[in-house]
Amino acid sequence: MGCFPLIFTFALGTGIGYAVNGPSGALWGAGIGLLLGIVSGVALVKAMRRGG
Repeated sequence: MGCFPLIFTFALGTGIGYAVNGPSGALWGAGIGLLLGIVSGVALVKAMRRGG
């Protein structure tokens, strides 16, 4: 469950980046999506640990 944001934001960032700027944009979008996925995954795991 903690890995879902990582996969989702990576794929979403790649798709949006490709639509905006082609292959170069896909690379930048994937990087930004990866970073956002890691941050949101950590936040999700912390929230789950705090809630239980």
